[in-house]
Amino acid sequence: MILRTDGLDVGYRDHVLVRGLRLTANAGEVLAVTGPNGTGKSSLLRCLAGLLRPLAGQVLVDGAPADERSPAFRRTVAGLLETAAWYPNLTAAEHLEFVRYANRPVATDWFDGTALADRLEVTGFASTLPGRLSSGQRQRLALALVLARPSRLLLLDEPERHLDADGRTAVGAVLRDYARRGGAVVMASHDPALVDAAQARTLDVSDWRG
Repeated sequence: MILRTDGLDVGYRDHVLVRGLRLTANAGEVLAVTGPNGTGKSSLLRCLAGLLRPLAGQVLVDGAPADERSPAFRRTVAGLLETAAWYPNLTAAEHLEFVRYANRPVATDWFDGTALADRLEVTGFASTLPGRLSSGQRQRLALALVLARPSRLLLLDEPERHLDADGRTAVGAVLRDYARRGGAVVMASHDPALVDAAQARTLDVSDWRG
């Protein structure tokens, strides 16, 4: 088991969005957190990423409390939870090269950067600066970057954002591949087609409403 929560309350100050959540994510599994807007999906992901302190309960990753300051935690967890930040003078391809370089050595069985760019259709704008990309192209690049970084737990907030149907299908296939490599994926999503493409188990966070 890579991820487990016990009696997790998520929210801000005295406002509880999610109460008493028990969640698990195992190696080889994709979990889709669903529910209407405002039910705490994004806040839950931030809590799983160690960016938001739980109001009660705990988040355990590989048996240890989630702690964004821990080098071991940062090696294990990768996430795309907010708008990505870019280096304005690096092309899309150079962003991918930088991520691979910063996380070396990268195991030979991890995603190949060139193949990942092809699968997420980044190759067609590889020589373009981020400021000249469309919102859909930036989303494809952001997903390629987070997947290029070796990890065991992948946290994604609405990865379908700004993508067309073909893009969502491609992302679903890559997430299945990530799981087959022994990782666990937890994503918040409003898109049933992406959930199906990723062959994800679902958890409706509104069932744990505060």
